[in-house]
Amino acid sequence: MIGTGKIKQYANVLDKPLGKGKQEVSLSAFAFLFSELVQYNQTQVDNISELETRLEDAGYAVGARVLELLCHRDKGNRRETRLLGILSFVHSTVWKVLFGKVADSLEKGTEHEDEYMISEKELLVNRFISIPKDMGTFHCGAFVAGIVKGVLENVGFPAVVTAHFVPVEGQQRPRTTILIKFAEEVLRREARLG
Repeated sequence: MIGTGKIKQYANVLDKPLGKGKQEVSLSAFAFLFSELVQYNQTQVDNISELETRLEDAGYAVGARVLELLCHRDKGNRRETRLLGILSFVHSTVWKVLFGKVADSLEKGTEHEDEYMISEKELLVNRFISIPKDMGTFHCGAFVAGIVKGVLENVGFPAVVTAHFVPVEGQQRPRTTILIKFAEEVLRREARLG
């Protein structure tokens, strides 16, 4: 019969289960919110480096919370313990939750053993910000680098994470590469587990 089932009422929002539910945010709402975040922080700093640091810090907080949510929902509070496992988790699961798709590529650095790169042809946060000429080196990808750093450090993989523009031959816009340089302790632990 229709309408005879019980509807469970919750006393407050904290009692509701963390089910999957609808996971999409309006692109225009995100664009507006992110633009406001950049503009607000731009008024609070003196140079581009400070602005990127503030965006990275904001992203770090997002990354830590996304990790907690995903570990609770999808993994039953288990976390990755291996280097390739956590990189794959960030490249696929985290990226898909945040941007609606898996990152374009995940590569190991050829020059250094401790470097990995996540590349994206057109990073979502770069799509809505026009950079004035006087801020030519500014990169909104610092926010995403902060997210990646937040995820990695809260799982126990300390790393320096930075965002870079990489020119692509035949394309007008450069792609964004998130460069991950792991701490020495991570490589030693991985070698021990190996």
